[in-house]
Amino acid sequence: MSTPPPERVAVKTYVSAFSRESALSAIKLELKRGGQVFYVVPRIKAIDDVLQFLKDSLPDVPMAIAHGKKVSKNIQLAMEKFSCGEIKILVCTHIIESGIDIPNANTMIVQYAELFGLAQLYQLRGRVGRSGREGFTYLFYTDKSLLSRIAMDRLGAIEEHSDLGQGFHVAEKDMGIRGFGSMFGEQQSGDVANVGIDLFFDMLFDSLSKVDHFRLKPIPYKDVQLDINISPHLSSEYISYLENPVELLNEAAKAAEQDIWNLMQFTEDLRRQYGKEPRDMELLLKKLYVRRMAADLGISRIYPSGKMIIMKTNMNRKVFRLMEETMASETHRNSLSFTGKEIKDNAGHGLHAHWFCSHPCSTPT
Repeated sequence: MSTPPPERVAVKTYVSAFSRESALSAIKLELKRGGQVFYVVPRIKAIDDVLQFLKDSLPDVPMAIAHGKKVSKNIQLAMEKFSCGEIKILVCTHIIESGIDIPNANTMIVQYAELFGLAQLYQLRGRVGRSGREGFTYLFYTDKSLLSRIAMDRLGAIEEHSDLGQGFHVAEKDMGIRGFGSMFGEQQSGDVANVGIDLFFDMLFDSLSKVDHFRLKPIPYKDVQLDINISPHLSSEYISYLENPVELLNEAAKAAEQDIWNLMQFTEDLRRQYGKEPRDMELLLKKLYVRRMAADLGISRIYPSGKMIIMKTNMNRKVFRLMEETMASETHRNSLSFTGKEIKDNAGHGLHAHWFCSHPCSTPT
């Protein structure tokens, strides 16, 4: 996995505060050697300002834009022109982070780099330097004094791991920054940072070696029945704030149906683009998380019965005991009981309310 293609040259990565002069200097250097440039921003609404700045500064250079809201035919036309060299600068969102191979495009400008995830930055950087020519990626952040610790760690990691074949190390670093967590516990991130990535994997593999017969039996997402009387309604203000609310909700549902990781990535992208979601949107996401996790755990139905929450499941008692031991809260452990094919939460706050309060959706990313 760490062996790069023949003749591939490592992409030089620079991280600094944004300035128009620095961006233009990088673009002119690439154009001077006959190459092309990706100019990437995290949000569609930033494209117009960037395009105007570039047109004012480089009026004779042909440019185009590409983002997910454009008509697919227009995107295809822009990409075809960029691929054949008619377009010299492509202003776009991270829509180009995968599946793009244009050997002559070897400089990438990423503005507002602090708003991208580490995996996204790594994927984006992989779009340049795809031939024998050296590639350059410039990651510009807005203001260092406003950067969060996590954003600084991400930018530092992508700058540090700039050699070829560094994908695993970047993923490992991302894991350390974001942290794993206990699916059933109160703490949902940071455990990796506390024990160290090597020790964490040693502990994980040691545990897995002992539980070969402790197997969950996931069920299809669509087969999970969630009978919880919570029907959040998004406010008109938030709906008007979203660029395409119907499409966004459909994307959320599709992500949940795929797997938990896609749902977590959707949540991260949503917050990166629109900020922290209001309460109603949070509840909507939490219902998706609970249903997704229920499917992965083999829980076919969740419903209230008096003051209890009952979960119908296909798991056996050994698996239940194993998962029960991973719960950090003794109160939550004591409230759960396993009878036949049902898990009962006698305090009414186990998988239902407890997960609603502590799953990955509700922790800052």
